[in-house]
Amino acid sequence: MSTKETILKQLAENPVIIYMKGVPTAPECGFSGKSIEILNATQIPFTYVNVMKAPFIRERLPSISKWPTFPQLFINGELIGGCDIIEAMSKDGSLLLKLQAATQPTDNTSTQTITHSEVEKLILKDYPQAKIFIEGEGCNLTITVVSDQFTDLSMVKQHQGVMATMNEPLASGRLHAVTLKTFTSAQWEPQTTTDKASLLQIQL
Repeated sequence: MSTKETILKQLAENPVIIYMKGVPTAPECGFSGKSIEILNATQIPFTYVNVMKAPFIRERLPSISKWPTFPQLFINGELIGGCDIIEAMSKDGSLLLKLQAATQPTDNTSTQTITHSEVEKLILKDYPQAKIFIEGEGCNLTITVVSDQFTDLSMVKQHQGVMATMNEPLASGRLHAVTLKTFTSAQWEPQTTTDKASLLQIQL
């Protein structure tokens, strides 16, 4: 699958998706951070792509969207814009209306796949200080969680605790398969840059 095909597939499968620098729990630029803050305030689920770990998407997306900078927010496959437009639409109320319209529940809600932001919110309820990194699309995800709440717990106990936060989507079928990786802060730090990048890299 080409990079363009990957991007078009992401836009088609995710009603709300933001291409940003960093991840929602750790933005790597002020504009991405501000945009995520606004989206989180709406409480509407969204998916994200970290373009810092997806260089091919970072290079190719501007030529597809005709928008040169990041972040870039799309709703139902339509480019909304960057931070300034997101903020302006938030202030005049049009952003929330557009997000709500794009995510209206349908008769097959139970079969809709879960978004990255929903998974993050579920985990953060029980692990509020965690760093969370999510790879994959649809209902098959690889999730890395870094939390000091794992200290002195066996690997089994760590995984059981995180999986328990996702009982609802697993039971409803919105999430079918999870590959889980857990680390304490002390365990995470020794990971090499290459190892960390391999955990975060989107497969193109």
